[in-house]
Amino acid sequence: MKALRLDRLLANLGYGSRREVEGLARAGRVVRDGAALRDASARIPLDPDLPGRMTVMGEPLDPLPGLCLMLHKPLGVTCSHKEAGPLVYSLLPERWRRRDPALSTVGRLDKETSGLLLLTDDGALLHRIIAPKAKVAKRYRVTLARPLQGDEAAILSSGELMLEGEDRPLLPVEMETEDATHCVVTLHEGRYHQVRRMFSAMGNHVDALHRDRVGGLTLPEDLAAGAYRVLGPDEIAAIFAH
Repeated sequence: MKALRLDRLLANLGYGSRREVEGLARAGRVVRDGAALRDASARIPLDPDLPGRMTVMGEPLDPLPGLCLMLHKPLGVTCSHKEAGPLVYSLLPERWRRRDPALSTVGRLDKETSGLLLLTDDGALLHRIIAPKAKVAKRYRVTLARPLQGDEAAILSSGELMLEGEDRPLLPVEMETEDATHCVVTLHEGRYHQVRRMFSAMGNHVDALHRDRVGGLTLPEDLAAGAYRVLGPDEIAAIFAH
């Protein structure tokens, strides 16, 4: 089993510099299984249950590397580390923004799109989810500015719709109509602003867009906008369920 020095483990989790972590340890602020860990150079086995057995400054240890989160992205925040304005990372504990490896969004939702957003510090998992061969579908609830004409589902399922500025048609898109201005679409690829652009290509405009499903993982109704949850192994596996 992999083990890390205590100072490196806690520094990588964002608790401070290795010198600052050494100070926490000397002060008895790091406790495992009821005993203070005062030696910052002690090697700590990265047992999966470690966060339930260790506290730092009286609080449970943050999740270990290999973290994957489901976040209910609200409107008005951006999936970026650098752009101006509110960022999705500001919705997480401040310390988590200093983690190494860093947390990254799995793909992006634009500023005016809400819903299910995944974040992880596991690069292999991130690429596995977004890889085209994984065929991880994404479902969106769409509110349109104008009533549907009635032929949209057939156009989207044909695999022949071209978007402006592109040289290959969209893969078939599944569409379910809810009423004149509301529908649900399921994508099997992730082009830039795809939902907005494909309805624009059919003469309509998307007023509101909400993603509620990625693969076999559905956004829980009780996860409020701006809230997040750490995913367990079964939930991560559900992403790849077809």
